[in-house]
Amino acid sequence: MPKIAASTALSRLRILDFSRVRAGPTCVRQFADYGADVIKIESPPGVDPNEAMGGPRHGPDMQNLHRNKRSMTLNLKLPQARDVLERLVKTADVVVENYRPDVKYRLGIDYESLSKINSRVILASISGFGQDGPYSKRPGFDQIAQGMSGLMSVTGLPGQGPVRTGAAIADLTAGLYAAIGVMVALIERQTSGKGQWVQSSLLQAGISLLDFQAARYLMEGDVPPQVGNDHPTSMPTSAYKTKDGHINVAASGEGMWTSLCKALGREDMLQAPEFKGGKKRAENRKQLNAAIEEALKKKTSAEWIEILNREGIPCGPIYKVDEVFADPQVKHLGIAAPVDHPKLGRKDILANATLLSRTPAKIVAPTPEIGAHTDEILRELEYSAQQIEQLRQGGVV
Repeated sequence: MPKIAASTALSRLRILDFSRVRAGPTCVRQFADYGADVIKIESPPGVDPNEAMGGPRHGPDMQNLHRNKRSMTLNLKLPQARDVLERLVKTADVVVENYRPDVKYRLGIDYESLSKINSRVILASISGFGQDGPYSKRPGFDQIAQGMSGLMSVTGLPGQGPVRTGAAIADLTAGLYAAIGVMVALIERQTSGKGQWVQSSLLQAGISLLDFQAARYLMEGDVPPQVGNDHPTSMPTSAYKTKDGHINVAASGEGMWTSLCKALGREDMLQAPEFKGGKKRAENRKQLNAAIEEALKKKTSAEWIEILNREGIPCGPIYKVDEVFADPQVKHLGIAAPVDHPKLGRKDILANATLLSRTPAKIVAPTPEIGAHTDEILRELEYSAQQIEQLRQGGVV
């Protein structure tokens, strides 16, 4: 039975987590937060030359990504580890890895090998560029995927040159897509009784995030340029200067456009031929934005946010990160959730962003120390105390 009960929603599931850095852990975190028994399997200290890739154990990244898990060490490079691995796989519902595609075969955690041990097991593989193809063996990182997916070409001010987004969105999205795939495979398994191989990649995730920008190219041949804070097609939607700062305003539909002009005291813009219809407003965005900013500079951001929201016009402040977590709605949503760490004390980390009414996600345990649950898990796999000691002496765990 799971030793960490974050929720009853997925408490019947066991996940073996071989992943590291961000994309894989993002996938696994979804299951850990909903109560799955997640076993984070790591190499014993000193075995993996890249063991520090996820950052310091007690740093924000590791603490945010690996909560609600148990940790055991296992040196998969040693043949003696095979028995431990097979016993683990027999008990598992899902295995998650984000090695380069060829590594899993050397370690014996490819889907064919795993399915021979447990035909119901689901393998989720997250890679930089896909499991096959000309780039499959390349190392993949978020910023590389952002560049190759086109995201950096549409981010930033006109003529600025490529700009990465301020968060690792290719990593995060690849992890979330993998989690969706695993959930689909789990549901399908209820009918077939069989597992399957779920795959996602940073490159595919980045391209998927282009969404309507990609659709514009695929359907109409339009190569979207950088447009800064403006919406590429729906104007006025942008960041605008006020008397004391900036706010976002999104008033692209005809009804919203009419309401905005009235709220600004600029009903005359409704009759201006250069602003008639969404296409004209997008074509004449510089002139449009200048007219809107001229009006907005007469009041403060807070005054305009109150006025525009009262008129039903989407708008909002543009926060720095400290301001985000001071916002009353953010506090109400509880996205900053406390966790008690035996060495760090009480710290806030990010809560799960999905809310369920009966079986919500919770954070009940901090990121464990490396190998903290090794003996506990080996005992569950029916290893004796003597056998566990032999595994330790042999460097297997």
